[in-house]
Order: sequence, then structure tokens, then C-alpha cells
Amino acid sequence: MQRHDEMKLGLFLWAAGYHEGAWRDPIAPVNCGADIGHYTELAAYAEAAAFHLIFLADNPSVSELDDNHIARSSRNDVFEPITLLSALSTKTQNVGLIGTATTTYNQPYHLARMFASLDHLSRGRSGWNIVTSGFKREAANFGENELPDHDARYARAREFVEVVKGLWDSWEDDAFIRDKRSGIYADTTKMHLLNHRGNHLSVRGPLNIARPPQGHPVLVQAGASDTGIEFAAEFGEVVFTAAPYLEYGQQYYATIKDKARARGREDDQVLVMPGFIPIVGRTKQEASDKLERLHSDEHIDVQIEMASRGLGSVAELRSVDLDSLVPETLPQSNFIQSRQKVYLNVAARQKFTWRQLIRFISDTKGHLMVVGTPDEIADAMVETFDQRAADGFNVIPATLPGGLKDFVDLVVPELRRRGKFRSGFSGQTLRENLGLKRPPNQFARTA
Repeated sequence: MQRHDEMKLGLFLWAAGYHEGAWRDPIAPVNCGADIGHYTELAAYAEAAAFHLIFLADNPSVSELDDNHIARSSRNDVFEPITLLSALSTKTQNVGLIGTATTTYNQPYHLARMFASLDHLSRGRSGWNIVTSGFKREAANFGENELPDHDARYARAREFVEVVKGLWDSWEDDAFIRDKRSGIYADTTKMHLLNHRGNHLSVRGPLNIARPPQGHPVLVQAGASDTGIEFAAEFGEVVFTAAPYLEYGQQYYATIKDKARARGREDDQVLVMPGFIPIVGRTKQEASDKLERLHSDEHIDVQIEMASRGLGSVAELRSVDLDSLVPETLPQSNFIQSRQKVYLNVAARQKFTWRQLIRFISDTKGHLMVVGTPDEIADAMVETFDQRAADGFNVIPATLPGGLKDFVDLVVPELRRRGKFRSGFSGQTLRENLGLKRPPNQFARTA
């Protein structure tokens, strides 16, 4: 199927950058995760470069399991995403604003209202990255001893998303007439009660804010387990995934498109945007030196604990022979299953030892990382795009602001020279800029 020849670009923002050692970079603000000026500067830089969206990850817990890792991590001193994006909506005009929120430990009315509010604040630029909780310590913050079973989390998530979409349709687009002369503010014939009673949730409605400017904020998903892929094919309009090499990305891309097509969805309404970590230098050596500096700023305790957690807390890495080969299989995790699958796939393909896998997880967390010149970075992105492994990328700078500025100043001009990235915004809303259709009100259609 034909598609536009220009890739979509998102910017994954994480405090000082994606690498665990990034907060020690001399140019990173020391309190970067809670510095609104830092985020405002980054958002402005992304918007000036015509990025389609800004993406904020989140989990509602201190996710590290070891005090040595907690002591060396900057990730537990960061803003809550919807709050931060609401602030950034007043400082930006065009760039999309994607926030992560879990369906496991939220209520649909809360999230429907917050994302609708963000959509109004931003005049139609919001999106929700739908996740199920996947970290061990989240459960205890919400009165539970253990996370629900993986498939049970997705069953609740499916119902949760349908409820949120129903709440966004509580009011037809022209329901609020706001007529001062007659004294009628709302036409209640265009109000629709949800009255949902399901296996996991009970929600009456209606939502107490007008329908979002986009109809629904853009729905983003990152499922890569078998259950997660089905979920992404059903709901995801932007699909964020980890694809560490071309063939893996091609297989994932084809699977998502096929499954979405089987549900009657069009290919260009399901955009696959894998994570991409560029380490950019004017020479290959300069780029390699940047990565080596990050390695020197990261403690071995952090690397080991991060790898253990990323594999689903099913391997005790402090007791293994680090120079032995990684086994082909590990016990299945009840946490983030998809990432364990990615790591083991790469380990088998590269014949990694445990030491090599730990470094790979530390550097990339499963995403494609390219260390090189602007031409080499652009080559990798264009090949991935042209070979149908991506519709675009969620660019993940290893350091901020330096990694972002390197990419924008050195790589973006090269992508434009090749005709692969735009030079300005094409619409007012995030949906318009991504080429996504505005959903009709499901109740108005049958009323």
C-alpha cells in the first residue's frame, strides 16, 4: 500500500537523557527532571525542528529494586507527565504532546477527563500512551501485594480504553451552545450517558468537559508481547516499539499492519514508530568517544540491576558467570514480557555473553542505537523507513540537551536533503500532522 515518503518523528524526553549516566553530563541541569525551564527549552527545540510530537514515559513508582541503583539514578526526581505536558501546552503551538498513563492503577474517568483537558489546553495536540503496569513495586503503591497477571492486566486495559473512548463521546461536538440570551448552556439531547457495566469497570458518565478538539486524543501503544500486539493492532494509532535490528523491525511492522488490517483498519491509520537512539559525532571517533564517556559515568551496580529488571526479575545476575553465554530461554516474567523477548532475541542472534547483554541493555534498553556521523545516522533511519520496518521514529537522545541538539543540527538537515523529513507543520492538530482521521462520535452516529 502507498504511503507518504516522509517519516514521522517524535522526541522521547527523559530528564537528562535515556542513558543512566546522562545526568552526570556537565551541560545537563543537575535537577533536570524537575526543571520546567529545561523541558521548555527542549520542547521549543523540537518544535522549531518540526518534530511531530514529544513523548513522555512514566511509571508510578520507584522502579529500581536495589538501593545502590536508587542512589545513582536521576529517574526518581521527575514531573508527572500530564502535569508537565499541560505546562508545555502553554509554551508551544504545534508539536504534539504524548503522555504515558497506566490502565492498571488509574480509573478511566480520571484519565478521560485529564487527557480531554490537555487536548483543550493544547488546542488539539494531546495523545495518550496506553500502558499496563509492568514494574514490581507499582502494586504496593496501590494497596496490592503483587501485580495482576499479565493477561488480566490487558483484559482490564481493553475495557478501560473502550470506556475512555465512550466518555470522550459523552457530548456531541456542538452540544455546548453557550447561549447567554436564552440562558441555555448545553443541549442535553446531545449528551450521552455511558452507563458502562463490565467485568472490571462500572462507569456512568457523562464526562464533565466538552468533547476533545481531536474527537479523541491520539492513542499510542507499545505492545510487543503476543497479547500486547493484539492490543496495539486494535487500538494503537501510533505504535511505539523496540526494534534493535532491521529484520526484527520488518517482522513487527508486518505483523502489526496485518493484524490491524484484519480488523478493518487502514495501514496509514496505524503508524509504527520504533525507538531510535542516535549518538552523533562529526566523525565516527567523536561519536564513539561520546558513548565511552557515558559508560564511564555509569556504575556497574546500575547496569546489573537494570538488566535484571529488564529481563523481568527472573535471573540473579550477581551470581552468574558474566562471561558465559546467555541461555536461549528464561522463565517467563509477569512484568514487561515483550522486552525480555527482545533481549533474548538479540542475545541469541549476537551470541552474547551475560556481560555483553548487560552492556547492551544498559546502552539501548532494546532500541536500535547507531553511533556515527550524521550520514551514518541518516543512512540507518532511511533504510529502516524504506525497508518497511518503520513509518517514523521516536528519537531517544542518550543525553539532553546535547544529544537532541546534535541530532537536530546535524542529522535533520541530512534527512531533509534526502526528502525524508518535512520542514514545517502541515496541520493544526496532532491528528492532522500525523495524517490520522478524526473519529466520529459513536453515539451521535446512531442517535
